[in-house]
Amino acid sequence: MERFNLKNKILMGVTLFSMFFGAGNLIFPPFLGAQAGTSGWPALAGFAVSAVGLPVLGVIAVTLSGGLDQLASRVHPRFAVLYILILYLAIGPCLAIPRTASTSFSMAVLPFWPEEMPAAWLQFAYSLVFFAAAAAVAMHPEKLTEYLGKKLTPVLLALIVIVFAASCLKPAGPIPAPGEAYASLAPVKGFLYGYQTMDTLAALNFGMIIAMNIRAKGIRQEKAVMRETVSAGWIAGIFLLAVYGMLTFVGMRGGSAFSDASDGTGILSGMVGFLFGKGGMVILAVIFVIACFNTCVGLFSCCGKYFSGVFPGLSYSRWVLIFAFVSMVISNVGLKAILNFSQPALNAIYPLSILLIFLSCTHRWLGRFRAVYPWSAALCGIVSVLTVLDQQGIMLPGAAALLHRIPAYAAGFGWLLPSVLGICIGMAVSQVKIKAGVGHNHIGNDPEQSQSHGQHTQQENSDERQI
Repeated sequence: MERFNLKNKILMGVTLFSMFFGAGNLIFPPFLGAQAGTSGWPALAGFAVSAVGLPVLGVIAVTLSGGLDQLASRVHPRFAVLYILILYLAIGPCLAIPRTASTSFSMAVLPFWPEEMPAAWLQFAYSLVFFAAAAAVAMHPEKLTEYLGKKLTPVLLALIVIVFAASCLKPAGPIPAPGEAYASLAPVKGFLYGYQTMDTLAALNFGMIIAMNIRAKGIRQEKAVMRETVSAGWIAGIFLLAVYGMLTFVGMRGGSAFSDASDGTGILSGMVGFLFGKGGMVILAVIFVIACFNTCVGLFSCCGKYFSGVFPGLSYSRWVLIFAFVSMVISNVGLKAILNFSQPALNAIYPLSILLIFLSCTHRWLGRFRAVYPWSAALCGIVSVLTVLDQQGIMLPGAAALLHRIPAYAAGFGWLLPSVLGICIGMAVSQVKIKAGVGHNHIGNDPEQSQSHGQHTQQENSDERQI
């Protein structure tokens, strides 16, 4: 069997959706709906571009490129090693994984625990059980479709649909007018808000786990694996868009009644309490635990596969256990400090991820200009790092003032123009080398290497067309 039927296609898409859909994906859309009010749908459209479109393209980009390492190596092999290492540490044991336990604990356990009683030991016990269970499931990454796609995610989706349907039948109040931030250019604000989900970073890693599950289902030919992985990406995007739409509507329905909520957690808690009474907190607890658990398992699998490949002295299972232990420690004692370090790192590499996705999707046209990758990545990376330093208040005033002159910097897109400039410079440099007979893509003048490269490029383009 080299092509899935519709049932298996949906199962793979749902599995990928479950890996994307964590705590942040739960709380961002309701808060967006509450803040945007009557401008909720235009804001959701912008949110969908960055929180659905970019992650789906990320899965496709890595799949067509033959893996994240192959994609990043187009910039430079050393860049690939450093970039991927930072990426995995940031979205793995240093940030995203510990946060799955701490967030689900705060939503699923603390509301039922007496306020006067200390909860430190309870949190430790919860994180121990949570990470032990997630590690146990992650020990079999090729079977995630069985654990996540068939069992947990359908329950999660059913509960979200119940909350959405109840909010349609019983609104907490009228949909409010848009807040100041969404009074104008709501789609732009929604796009920037979706930027915070960081799913684009995760997308660069989840594709290989889905490909592994596809092979476990009987697909062997690499072209067929790539085709089914891309299909799973699109299906996951459809599910993400549908769920985001439901959660945004829930926020719009409760925005006027719970306007004092500081984030999406407050909106969701208020709405489920209003809709279902005390039983609503049980529903919300189950939703958060499943969402966080699914994401944790996916991240364990990705990080374990990567580090066992780079450092083969330790097996995949041992790396998973190491990450489970480190994540448990951080979630209990050092998460806040780690967040202070990891969040700037994420902000620095996020624009690079978007750039790599764009370059991969346009590789058919820009691939022959090999200098485009290093030049655009260099300028994008430099501006992104300087932006983070500016946000941390550790730049010289003169340099900061110069940085603020970059178009769209105030909107969070200061890296965009330098990236475009880098693409243009790279095209010009490559063209000069081609005309001078120097060659490009490090091939030189060796006819056999040039012929091999040409055949590889033709094959790569052929693969893209087939997919």
